[in-house]
This record gives sequence, C-alpha cells and structure tokens, in this order.
Amino acid sequence: MERKVGTISRGIRCPIIREGDNLAEIVVNSVLEAAESEGFEIRDRDVISVTESVVARAQGNYASIDAIAGDVKAKLGGETIGVIFPILSRNRFSICLKGIARGAKKVVLMLSYPSDEVGNSLVSLDQVDEAGINPYSDVLDLKRYRELFGENKHPFTGVDYVSYYCQLIEEQGAEAEVIFANNPREILNHTKRVLTCDIHSRMRTKRILKEAGAEVVCGMDDILNAPVDGSGCNEKYGLLGSNKSTEDAIKLFPRDCMDLVTDIQKKVLDRTGKHVEVMVYGDGAFKDPVGKIWELADPVVSVANTEGLEGTPNEVKLKYLADNDFKDLSGEALKNAISQRIKEKKSDLVGDMASQGTTPRRLTDLIGSLCDLTSGSGDKGTPVILVQGYFDNYTN
Repeated sequence: MERKVGTISRGIRCPIIREGDNLAEIVVNSVLEAAESEGFEIRDRDVISVTESVVARAQGNYASIDAIAGDVKAKLGGETIGVIFPILSRNRFSICLKGIARGAKKVVLMLSYPSDEVGNSLVSLDQVDEAGINPYSDVLDLKRYRELFGENKHPFTGVDYVSYYCQLIEEQGAEAEVIFANNPREILNHTKRVLTCDIHSRMRTKRILKEAGAEVVCGMDDILNAPVDGSGCNEKYGLLGSNKSTEDAIKLFPRDCMDLVTDIQKKVLDRTGKHVEVMVYGDGAFKDPVGKIWELADPVVSVANTEGLEGTPNEVKLKYLADNDFKDLSGEALKNAISQRIKEKKSDLVGDMASQGTTPRRLTDLIGSLCDLTSGSGDKGTPVILVQGYFDNYTN
C-alpha cells in the first residue's frame, strides 16, 4: 500500500539538560527511545533538530551583567552612550540593558517607531497617521511622545516598554534619556559613542554611523565576543541571540556547534545504519498576523547544520501542473503524468514556470521554523525535534 502521510514533525522529550552533559548522547538516546516507544522507524534523510537553548546550557555559555558592563565600559568609554534600535523584549533585551547601563553614566535610548525590528509595536500605524507624524523623518522626545500617544502597553505582555527600559537604566545608576527616531544619524546629535542593538540590519546601521562621524560604533555582536573575567561569550554574535537566564545573568548563543551536529549524525548512523541530517536551530522566521511580530530575534535560524541541509527546495507546483500542463487529464492518468514529471524534473528549477508558487527559502530556515513552532518556548519539554518525510514528494 502506498504511503498516505507526508511530512511529520515530532517533539522529542528529553531529560533536563545541565552544564557539562553529553548532549549528543542524550539527543540520540532520546530520539531512539521515542521511536521504540511510539512505534516508528528512523529513516534516511530524517532531520534531528536541537534547540540552541539546550546547546548553550550544556556548554555553560552564560554571562553576568557585570561582564556586560565591563565590556561596554571598555569599548564605549563609560560616559554617555547611545543605545539605539533595541527590540522590545523582557527575555531578549532587559538583562542586556541592565549590563549596558551599568557600564555608562548616561544612556540615550533611541527607539524605532511605530515598532521595533521584529514587529513589536510601540504605537500603531493608525495612531501615527492620526497624529500627523512621519516616522521616517520626525524625531520625538519623551514629552512629545507621551503628548501624542500616552501610555502604550504591549498587546501580549502588557508592558509599557518605554517606562520599563527607563526604569532598568536608572536602577543601574545611569541617567536615562529617551528619543524616538528611525534615522540612525539622529543619535549623533546626543553622543558620538553608539551601541547599535538591531539584529538583521546591524551592518548597514554601523556603516551609516561611521560615515556620519561617530567616534565609536559597536553592535551587540561586538559585546562579549570574547570572555570577560571568565564569562561565556560568542565570538561571532556576541550578545545577539542571548536570553534572560536570571535577573543578573544571560544565556548566550551557543558556540562551535558543528562538532555536535556531526557527532549526532555519526552516532545515529552507527546505531541504526541510517543517514540523518542534523541542525541546531534558534528562532524561526514567521510573522504573527495579529501582533505583527515576525519572531526572528536570533541572528540566524540555523546555528549549525549538516551538509545535506544546505540549499533551497527544488520542487514543482502540483497545482500548476494540474491546471496547465495536464489540464485535460484526470484520475489515474493525471496522477501518473504528474508523477512522471516529478521524476524527470531538473536538478535546478530556478526560472522554471512549473516551480512558481513554491517557497523560495533556504531549507534551514524552513525546517528551523517548523521545529521552532513544534517545540514552542514554554513547558512542552521537547527541545529536540524529529522531522520525517520532509524530502519526500508525491512519488514516494
């Protein structure tokens, strides 16, 4: 009987991961125990994905706010610094902001509006329109912002991030000044020493600031890109991808993950004879249509992956074939014709009309997003995701 199920995404329950644990062994054991328990088999080209959070935890990649403060002070001078374009997040930025403020005497906090980089809104576009404000050119101070928009709480968290961030800065003994602007050059009217906190647009922001005459420009990726007093670090991403661990510490993005993914791949091959693909994944990339938040607060979706996950899907659109090439066929004749076209498809369908409407994304971004949605971020207890059948097509 032909197989009637396509892609399956399974959350795999694991023990609570602690620093120093043999993560590769735990992951492989958990996947194989789940297969035995649920009565499914591991197949070639299955994908085992591990969330970055447990990888960093096993690595012990943590840092205190004092470590952040020390690096900020050393790199930005410890006086007045501009902190621009942070995302609005208690989990992602609040502890970082504590450390940043502790390393300065004054923080000029410049928030983008109407929303941050990943879609968290300070105000709505309708509010901006009604106020007659042009967010591309108009600069607001805190007084003007409050006059126009009052207090605005995040629709999901209930937090007024303007007040919250000011409070965090002042609690660390620094003076806080807030402005609202979208042109990075505006911060140079307040200070020439700038920490830009945007994620995906950081290279452009750094370039603009340097060309405009900034004395010192750092990104979040430049802070804790090396250990400070024995702290954790991330050589490539610094503070980017970090999460709140405690009120005084963060968990950084994991380091050097290629050995882990290749080790898991080898262990599965040794124990099952099957060649699986493996990745370490962070935030997925998908947009919430209600809150307008598109999730991707990590610098990348895939921290590391095996070679078989490189590239993009190479698929034809069944709907296109059915409505165009084989519009006069039906039933078994239609099924056979489409199956034959799939078997004969070129290895690269770029520009082929039969592929229009298929998702033009990297495999790691698609699979990582699926895994992030499957695992969630709460108490499911499934930091490992097994994806089966992702590389199947209509002919399998």
